[in-house]
Amino acid sequence: MAVSPERSIPEPYRQNAFVATRLRHTARMHNETAVPWWRRGVFYQVYIRSFADGNGDGTGDIAGLRSRLPYLEKLSIDAIWINPWFPSPLNDGGYDVADYRDINPAYGTLEEAKLLIAEAADRGMRVMVDLVPNHTSSQHRWFQNALTAAPGSAARERYIFKDGRGPNGDEPPTNWRSVFGGSTWTRVPDGQWYLHLFDPTQPDLNWANPVVREDFLDILRFWLHLGASGFRVDVAHGLAKDPEFPDVVDESDVEVHRTERLDHPHWDRDEVHDIIRGWRRVLDEYEGSVMIAEAWVANWDRLARYLRPDEFHQVFDFEFLESAWDAEQIKDAIDNSLVGSGAVGSIPTWVLSNHDVVRHATRYALPKDLESKPWLLDGDRAVLDPLAGHRRARASTLLALALPGSVYVYQGEELGLPEVYDLEEDVLDDPVWRQSGNTEKGRDGCRVPLPWTSDGPSHGFGAGEAWLPQPEGWGAFAADIQDGDTHSTLELYRSALATRFEMLTGDEDIEWLPSEPGVLAFRRGGGMTCIVNLSGAPVQLPVATILIASDEIADGFLPRDTTAWII
Repeated sequence: MAVSPERSIPEPYRQNAFVATRLRHTARMHNETAVPWWRRGVFYQVYIRSFADGNGDGTGDIAGLRSRLPYLEKLSIDAIWINPWFPSPLNDGGYDVADYRDINPAYGTLEEAKLLIAEAADRGMRVMVDLVPNHTSSQHRWFQNALTAAPGSAARERYIFKDGRGPNGDEPPTNWRSVFGGSTWTRVPDGQWYLHLFDPTQPDLNWANPVVREDFLDILRFWLHLGASGFRVDVAHGLAKDPEFPDVVDESDVEVHRTERLDHPHWDRDEVHDIIRGWRRVLDEYEGSVMIAEAWVANWDRLARYLRPDEFHQVFDFEFLESAWDAEQIKDAIDNSLVGSGAVGSIPTWVLSNHDVVRHATRYALPKDLESKPWLLDGDRAVLDPLAGHRRARASTLLALALPGSVYVYQGEELGLPEVYDLEEDVLDDPVWRQSGNTEKGRDGCRVPLPWTSDGPSHGFGAGEAWLPQPEGWGAFAADIQDGDTHSTLELYRSALATRFEMLTGDEDIEWLPSEPGVLAFRRGGGMTCIVNLSGAPVQLPVATILIASDEIADGFLPRDTTAWII
């Protein structure tokens, strides 16, 4: 694909004046000057390829996103996190970046991105950019230069090239295994091997190289200057590699993404924190900016290191997301996140779905001891209980929104979208399918384009067919038929977010209350109590005013799989 020349903005870097002014005005209106906005913010994740198609070519784009800003404003979110929108061959949904300072032509232009950021700011919403620092696309000009350069050259030092093992160097340098399956090493024609922790089209950068570090500081300033409010950082725990490049000794640990080891050769190494501190110094130059880490590490002791005052503002903790529909598991996850983040002066992030996991309306529809990802390929469909999944998804949403901290909403979860688990093999796009030897179906099922209208060729996503097929019955979840329906999931999200803004301000603590087995109950500092019934039978509610509930409440009893906020 054609890659535009590397861009830079002349010094001095200054935050976009219009965007900065509008966001300061929003902060004053919301009384967020004393407490940073992100500590209780609601972030809406846009997988741009599947959000809204503005030009009718079947692919989501910036024009489509701009047209839906009123929808997002009505949802009462604080920030839009956009999955990678850079030029890319899309071998991994955009996480194979060919140019960090431009926009993929399929999505629009850099000028359109500027307009989006400004228009969002005018509606009181920030824009977060998805940064992918561990690797580039193999089409990035740096890597193309490295392929034609000699071993040991400066061009190759931007990546990790090694000689192979064995008599002729025809064995990979280590036994490391890719997250997507297979070896992490690919051989080039001159005999050397390059490292890729993910797909072969995603060569790992060499973060021991000062040239790489300096270029990314410039990339951060580039987007902050345009008005972005910060970054979600992909694979933040994977940048540093053991310079000795040892084999992974414990074979059970070869293919894991989140290791339990503290001395892993390429996950969660201590050297990564010096890189992060350099980024934080740049963000501190820009008022109100924030960065959040995707860091899969062993435990909260390790995770907390990423949250030190001179590192990330926030870090995703996926224990809550990974918990089964079980009161004890969920309570432990909440406590661990509150204690772990609080110990370093940060605040939890609550996530139920994203672009990498099975949507929670489907996860909760499966037996709690069943792993959802293997089930996607050839699991017993008879065990799926969509009605239970729907109830539990709504209940878990109210639970997450009642907790102190920030919340991340993945596009379409506000419509109650389930996983599209029965996509035909010939339309699968995720490299996980290919790299696993067709043994893992991958993540396409949570990336199916959104239904905006109940009818039409792509249910309002665009003027024609969508890039990934929408299933039969997708129109039943459409935004237009949920709009104004007080029983709909969309209106539940709108009401809950509005109520959250009014009721849950300031305090960052919870008080657990005595409750029956299978029931969670806690009180917030403002007096609001959240009760979640994960048991199999209705439970009596205390005499109180019901602010909002995820299901109908009759005769003072909270139904199973239901959450209520009372005061």
